[in-house]
Amino acid sequence: MNINNKYWQLFISTFKLSACTFGGGFVIIPLMRKRFVKELHWIEEEEMLDLTAIAQSSPGSIAVNASILVGYHVAGIRGALVTVVGAALPPLIIISIISVFYQIFRSNKYVSMAMNGMLAGVAAVIFDVVINMAWPILKRRQWLPVAVMIAAFIATRFFSTNIVFIILACGSLGALDMLYQQRKAGRK
Repeated sequence: MNINNKYWQLFISTFKLSACTFGGGFVIIPLMRKRFVKELHWIEEEEMLDLTAIAQSSPGSIAVNASILVGYHVAGIRGALVTVVGAALPPLIIISIISVFYQIFRSNKYVSMAMNGMLAGVAAVIFDVVINMAWPILKRRQWLPVAVMIAAFIATRFFSTNIVFIILACGSLGALDMLYQQRKAGRK
């Protein structure tokens, strides 16, 4: 594939995904997975899971972070620049248009009903992301990531724990588990 064509594919893919995604970064992840893993075969399933985890734990928008990581993985720094522009441009255009017509949008009952309807779709897509990301881990019978995910949910939902502490705790547990796995592999 021509390198310019690859940059164009990256830009168009992230632009379309960003333009047609409502509900935040978690919604764009399965769409990116479908495009870059299933359709274009530029990224492996495991790599997409890793990129998603990094995007979620990095500061900023998950959609933009994931786009940068995918672009960098596929085409280096230029790919990251192309995908960040592709992912950031649609929201910038949409918000600019909405800000001009804010009062009209705010008081329109049909726009309000459409937004409420989108909330149900967003919840379904986020649930789908959780299932699709957890399934490969469950199939390998790795219970620590599942236990950490459940504990993080409980800490956030029921104890209102600051997300920074959850990220630090999860990162520490992951590092300790990796050290344990390396030592275990070294003994064999």
